[in-house]
Amino acid sequence: MNAPKRFLVGDTGAQVAVAQWGEPASDKPPALLLHGTGFVAEVWTEVAEALAADHAVYALDRRGHGLSHKPPADRYHFQDFAEDVRMVVERLDLHDIYAIGHSAGATDLLLAARLMPGRFARLHVTEPTAMDPRAPRAGGLSDIANGSVQGVLRRRAEFDSADDLFQRLRAAPAFAPWTERSLWAYVHHGFARLGDGRMRLLCTPEIESALLGPIFQAMEQIYTGDARGNPFPWFCDIACPVCIATTEQSWPIYKEMADRAAALIPHASRWTFDGVGHCVAQEAPELMVAALTTFAARAR
Repeated sequence: MNAPKRFLVGDTGAQVAVAQWGEPASDKPPALLLHGTGFVAEVWTEVAEALAADHAVYALDRRGHGLSHKPPADRYHFQDFAEDVRMVVERLDLHDIYAIGHSAGATDLLLAARLMPGRFARLHVTEPTAMDPRAPRAGGLSDIANGSVQGVLRRRAEFDSADDLFQRLRAAPAFAPWTERSLWAYVHHGFARLGDGRMRLLCTPEIESALLGPIFQAMEQIYTGDARGNPFPWFCDIACPVCIATTEQSWPIYKEMADRAAALIPHASRWTFDGVGHCVAQEAPELMVAALTTFAARAR
């Protein structure tokens, strides 16, 4: 299949980058894909190509990532991301959406479904970031969480070449299970190629640190939001069918957060991916496609 079409949606200074597979067709409902923290739309490539047979497929670069807008550090709250989704859905006039999200990107879609209840047909979310607003905890982040948020500031942001970057990522445990196509998609679209051939990370360490603050606060049950409040009670108002997936090899906190989401979302179903880790769509895209097909058939 040809490379996806790329375009920007939104007003100047607040634009969201969109990748589109195939051409919109009146007989094909939309599928909307949202990546997790640090990644980019094209890491969904193998899943998107499979879905394009029956859907008009769109994937977004979440704010702070890829070619999307990169606001100040205090504008990476969960509701900010949900509002970006709402803006794109409204500008593209999408209806009957099959929304598919991973990690914090899954949270974007869950909150957007509450903001736009008539637009979403079903949601399949893998290990969403979630807190239980019924059991908040007082205090600040743990030392481990603070260390993680600050630690990304030391992450290397430039590499000698695309080949060097690919080989370094391939050797890292987090990326070792990824398919070659998924990893190259991240290299080509998650980084800017500089004039001398060097590669620079688009989601900079400073942006990722800002992104991770609210995520770890939700993990540790201390997230309060900003002046708009805490949106996690919205989970109780989601009306469309939702499947919440977990993976066998992911960290326990991801499974705990999935349990929190399932306890809040009415009539949520569950799915388990065996033999893979947190990034299942990039490790075993065929398993993701099979799960999406099964859920769509059940949710009709």
